[in-house]
Amino acid sequence: MQRLFGAYVIIDYSAAEGKKTGESSVWIGVMKRDVRFRLSYETHNPATRAEAQVLLRSILADLHKRGDRIFLGLGFPLGLVRGTAARLQLNGWKGMWDFLAKNIVDKADNTNNRFQVAAKINRLITDEAWPFWGAPKNASQKWLSTLKPDSFGDFPEFRLTEDALSGKIKKTALPKSLWQMHGAGVAGGVAMLGIVAVRSLLEHLGDKARLWPLQTGFGTPELDGVNTVVAEVYPPMFEGESTTGEVKDAAAVRITAAALAELDDKGQLDALFGAPKGLSETDAAAAAAEEGWILGA
Repeated sequence: MQRLFGAYVIIDYSAAEGKKTGESSVWIGVMKRDVRFRLSYETHNPATRAEAQVLLRSILADLHKRGDRIFLGLGFPLGLVRGTAARLQLNGWKGMWDFLAKNIVDKADNTNNRFQVAAKINRLITDEAWPFWGAPKNASQKWLSTLKPDSFGDFPEFRLTEDALSGKIKKTALPKSLWQMHGAGVAGGVAMLGIVAVRSLLEHLGDKARLWPLQTGFGTPELDGVNTVVAEVYPPMFEGESTTGEVKDAAAVRITAAALAELDDKGQLDALFGAPKGLSETDAAAAAAEEGWILGA
């Protein structure tokens, strides 16, 4: 039985302002095999997103040098809610990624303009303080409120993949809406900053990397000549215990990396890349062309 990957790199990203380690910061977990195929694990906790990007490239380069094909699991959304790109007159996920890359400023000290970009998108698509919402009082303005709107109009509140998780994991562990930009566990700002970072990484890796399912479509990606497969993961899907004194986010990336490595050892990982059951053709197309999908959801 052939494994798909030799190493599994999982990232828990953060929209933290200022240098930060520990809770709610960037964690990078690396699960790899030694010459006897025994798994070993290491974790990294860079203080800024800029440091994380440099470190990640170094980790990937070292693994590629060993001849490993890497699964790179990113713990943040890789696409925005369906309909957003069209309302901005952009072409699917690529257009949205380009828009974010042109507008997001994420400085080396972790200061960034994610709230201003959310307000700009609101101004362009509704000219009101929705669908994005949530900001500290000093960042709120005409097009971005501190409070949740009464309605999201014709925009869904959640992506299809988040809806698919409902009923499969504990209610308390369900992801928050991408429209929410501020508060504990929110994904909106992390997605904006993370997408810009992964776009740059994919440009660096070139045609040996594949982005699932936005580039590849659903199904196990074609792996000939490919050394990296990038996909969205959601660590609360995988159950495990933290060790004494282990930070919650650190435990999450370790447990996720271990679970995916185990599935690969059993020949069961490829099944997670398939088209989600029960999804209509229209919805599957929207997920693959704009929203993205959480692996295994």
